Amino acid sequence: MKKAFFFLFFIVLFGSVRGQDVHTMKCEQVYPGIWRYSIGKPDAVTPSTVRYKEPAADVLDRMGGPVASPVEPQAEVNDRGVLVSVPLSRDEAIYGLGLQELSFEQRGKKKIVRVNADPRVDTGDSHAPVPFYVTTGGYGVYVDNARYMTFYFGGKVRRPTSPSGVARKQDEEFLTPFNGAYSAGEGNEVFIEIPRSEGVDIYVFAGPTMKEAVARYNLFAGGGCLPPRWGLGFWYRVRNIFHQDKVEAFAKIMQDNRIPCDVFGLEPGWQQHSYSSTYTWRDTLYPDPKGLVKRLGEKNIKVNLWTQGYVHPDCPIYNDLLQYSGDFQVWDGIAPNFFIPEARRLFVEHHAKETVGIGTMGFKADECDNSDYTGNWSFPEISRFPGGIDGEQMHNLFGLSLQQTMMEVLNATGKRTLNLVRSSGALASPLPFVLYSDLYDHQGYINGIGYCGFSGLLWCPEVRSASSEEDLVRRMQSVICSPVAMINAWNLALPPWMQMDHELNLQEVIDPDNARLMALCRNAIELRMRFIPYLHAAFVKYYREGIPPFRALIMDYPDEKDAVKDIAGQYMMGDDIMVAPVVASGKGVTAKKIYFPKGTWYDFFTGERIEGGQTLELSFELERIPLYVKEGTILPLARVTLSADDPASREIEPVAFGDNPKPAVIYEDDGTLNPSLKENVITWDARKKKFSLKSSFYKLAK
Repeated sequence: MKKAFFFLFFIVLFGSVRGQDVHTMKCEQVYPGIWRYSIGKPDAVTPSTVRYKEPAADVLDRMGGPVASPVEPQAEVNDRGVLVSVPLSRDEAIYGLGLQELSFEQRGKKKIVRVNADPRVDTGDSHAPVPFYVTTGGYGVYVDNARYMTFYFGGKVRRPTSPSGVARKQDEEFLTPFNGAYSAGEGNEVFIEIPRSEGVDIYVFAGPTMKEAVARYNLFAGGGCLPPRWGLGFWYRVRNIFHQDKVEAFAKIMQDNRIPCDVFGLEPGWQQHSYSSTYTWRDTLYPDPKGLVKRLGEKNIKVNLWTQGYVHPDCPIYNDLLQYSGDFQVWDGIAPNFFIPEARRLFVEHHAKETVGIGTMGFKADECDNSDYTGNWSFPEISRFPGGIDGEQMHNLFGLSLQQTMMEVLNATGKRTLNLVRSSGALASPLPFVLYSDLYDHQGYINGIGYCGFSGLLWCPEVRSASSEEDLVRRMQSVICSPVAMINAWNLALPPWMQMDHELNLQEVIDPDNARLMALCRNAIELRMRFIPYLHAAFVKYYREGIPPFRALIMDYPDEKDAVKDIAGQYMMGDDIMVAPVVASGKGVTAKKIYFPKGTWYDFFTGERIEGGQTLELSFELERIPLYVKEGTILPLARVTLSADDPASREIEPVAFGDNPKPAVIYEDDGTLNPSLKENVITWDARKKKFSLKSSFYKLAK
């Protein structure tokens, strides 16, 4: 009785000082291995309330999982919003929060989950922030809220609640709702502050490994996306001011030089007005867009259109969208709330006539992030949108809303697609969009490929310009080992390998000595085309099991945590290939330190055998990409063709690494929204020294 009285007295006193409203968190196991902890009254609009896809419940049920949550969050509602605390072991490393280009391991950092198109310092700003983190403890934590949350990943230590010298047992009689006011000096808690909210749902995802925890999060989001085979080919975005005749001439240049290409991207110049957008064709540059799309399609080249979410007054649906839009303009246009069904319907119907209706197969959704801090464009946080969303929430959701709307446009074709986007967020893994950035640091671009795998995102380190021939080739090598292999030549008249000097390129002066540079770039693109069956199989696994196709080493080798926890510049591409891209050194031959996880690895190009568990400093000539294959792998390499849709691309040349490789699985795919994905298995007969494959879709090379 006495203890209860003192506990009540402490809560009343402590609560009145801090202005807090203490709640007990309700816990519910929503799927095997996934728990929801709830406090107070969550916001009406959160990523889960506007999600694109429902959880993959059948897959989660088959996975099973532990009966007890690996961690138990605690929380309070106070005059600042909601404050959450999650226990943290002393040796846990932390990763996540979406795209973080300026850091890798997050332990000890303070990060704000805030949309910013141009993050300059490591504060957490990102054009793809995600309030989900995962730790080497083998679990993940997701905060279902669209506010600018602050995460303190350890390092902050509470003061004792009693004078020094008082026994710790006595402190335990006066515990706060955080279950341990007397914290260890190492700061073994994660604090999450959610401003201006009266409650929140916190989800915990069990492992027991990081990879399984991330897979559960992706399956909770609905599973991974599955690009069509052509989406995994090579992409080229042409100059912004090209006339359609020039676009067709450019396609001929590519094919005459035997440069594979599956996608041509048209930049803002295709529209009558682009900043903000009309979504109507500029007839002075594109007098016959339907004919252009048809003729490119005959060459197996798909068309992807640059777009934006800000609607110009000259757009035919502008007046109808006014009532569904925020109260601030962006580039003289309006920003609709695309979560409102009627706003989405108007947008879909317009595009059904103007873009997808004539055969375009995808979009590049640009500037759906926020540049208030550096570029002074976009709507402010003080904006109000119909549907009860303010500007802060909409910044964290606008990229998601635009992706979902574009998918409603594209799904009408009955075919799958792959697209580009500059802002994304939570529960985005089912959306077939790949992130890119206007930032251009090559090492940061490389780091983003593996890092996005922690948060259900995909990343493209696009090539735009280069400081030297070496820089161009090294960037090409990085991009072909990423989710989208793309050159974004929006301000180039010729491919960069035909003329490196920018001014001469714009004048269309071809470098007469470009043969070697073109060959190096062609070799990289051809390697990408050979990898398509392997990459497609990795995406099928993402689609079905939630396992990211590109991921940091720590996800595959948690038992080697001390060796790999800080490695950002190496990553896994699928289950069997490790990539360690090179940044240009200015010397042509570049030395790079590479860690080889335990096991046996083979150099993809030379077949050299390397025993793992060690770091080696190796030198790479410009022709070589550091690619290493696990022992026991069969790589199903495709015949090189100019497009993934060429039937000849289904001719497979398997390569075995090691004496007794496991079978390789590749998939038949018709590109529809509901593919059957029939498995085709390649096996190696050690006695006969030959491969076998039974398939009506693929065949073995002779």
